[in-house]
Amino acid sequence: MKIRGEEAQNAGFGVGPIDATFNTIAKMTGSRSKLIRFTVNAITGGMDAQGEVTVRLQENGLVALGKGADPDIITASAKAYVNGLNRLEYLKRNPALSAKDVVV
Repeated sequence: MKIRGEEAQNAGFGVGPIDATFNTIAKMTGSRSKLIRFTVNAITGGMDAQGEVTVRLQENGLVALGKGADPDIITASAKAYVNGLNRLEYLKRNPALSAKDVVV
């Protein structure tokens, strides 16, 4: 995968392949986010069905949703996790204005 424009690869362990994937990505990116929700749904049918994974990540009071789709659930999970981490980074860099900061 690319991290800040640089190609990177690594391997890791976990309690199953998806946990190992998430642990490895977290290690590579330096993420301290907590996985608070993980869901898998089929978005097409048949032998080559697409799976959609949704994750909800939390870090420092920020919550982000990530989504990924692929026929391989491990790949879909990795895509969802990276999508969620990217959204967390966006939220860290672009904090929402509080109600008192909005001028009407």
